[in-house]
This record gives sequence, C-alpha cells and structure tokens, in this order.
Amino acid sequence: MNFRTTFNILLVSLTLIFAPSIFAYSLLPNISGLYQKLHFSAPGLQQGALKSALHAYLTANSRHLVRKPILTVIDYSLPSSTQRMWVFDMQRQKLLLNTYVAHGQNSGMAVANRFSNYPSSKSSSLGTYITQNVYSGHNGLSLNLQGLEKGFNDNALSRRVVIHGAWYMEPSFIHSTGRAGRSWGCPAVAQSIASSLIQSIKGGSVVFAYYPDFRYLHSSSYA
Repeated sequence: MNFRTTFNILLVSLTLIFAPSIFAYSLLPNISGLYQKLHFSAPGLQQGALKSALHAYLTANSRHLVRKPILTVIDYSLPSSTQRMWVFDMQRQKLLLNTYVAHGQNSGMAVANRFSNYPSSKSSSLGTYITQNVYSGHNGLSLNLQGLEKGFNDNALSRRVVIHGAWYMEPSFIHSTGRAGRSWGCPAVAQSIASSLIQSIKGGSVVFAYYPDFRYLHSSSYA
C-alpha cells in the first residue's frame, strides 16, 4: 500500500469519525486554527477550559448529538462576579456573548468549588450538556438541559437543572453585592438577556461546564 492510498484511507476514517450532523460541519481542516480564533475572541476564557470545551463539542459532534453549531462554555473556576459564560458560533467561529452565570447554593459562595449530580443537592454539575426544548415555568422562559456524562450530570433533566433568567443575575445586583446570587443548581443568567440567549442556543447546541476537578477531567470521555 503506497503513501497516497494510506493517506486517503486515514482521511476517510477521520471524516467518518467526525461526521457532522445536519446542522453541524466538519472541524477537521484546522483544529489548531479554530482554537486560536476562539481564544483570541475570548481572552478571559482560560486555556484549559476552552480546550476541554472544544474537545467536548467535537466528541458530541462525532456522536451525532449536535444539531446546532453553538458552544456555550461556563468556567466555574472563576468567581461569580466575573462574566464566566461564553457563547460561540462554531460555524462562523466567533464569540456571540460573554455574560454572568450562577452556580448552585451548595457549590460555594462567591466561588464554586463543590459539585454534585444528586437530586436536591442544590449544587452545580460539571460536564457536557445538549440543549433541549424551551418551556415557560416558575422562572419564566426556561431551557431544558440533557446531561451526557454519567455520574457527573446525567440527572440534569430529573433535577430540573435548566437555563433561566433571574433577578439576582442582573449586573446591577452583582456590582452592588460583589457577587452573583445563587441558584438551586441551575446555570441562571440575567433576566434581561435570558430570552434571547435561550432562543439562540435551544434545540441541540452544546453547553460545557468546566472546573479543574481531577476526578472529572480524568474520568470524562468528553473533556
């Protein structure tokens, strides 16, 4: 078998592994370039968080789970007083939004450092999610999240871990108190942007919640 034949077989194999869903697209030609472009557009996002999130997105895409080419990254290693949620358009390779996001009451005060997948834990969960349907509930317009990682976030639907708006996530509240309010485990955002954010990422995009947790990073098949 000559080099050209071997190369063509390898290329076909890689294409099949990362075969895009109907709304996704191939990221194979320039993974390094994609990372550099996203990192340049979001300098406040730590390299470890972005690399793990990008790997999670590509893995979900290779498993035909991505229906909308958008990646939302939450970096829970940063304090809640910082804008630690980033939303990327993966098709155009650009940053759409950088905003505040809540963590759970039992995950910490100003900084999250405890995470749980258990019902009624009132804690945030780490890992890779796929956005599902939208509904109107107690917190207004809300977005269901399906956790993909067993033992880390696969109870998200039964726990009602959703993206919703909250008054305690408004910038004015955060600036006056020095930290964001806390949820019961939901990645809540400001009410003023909740509707537009939810409409943008609903229906099959990836949400990745990061923290440099040794057990998670060494157990996850996504990150």
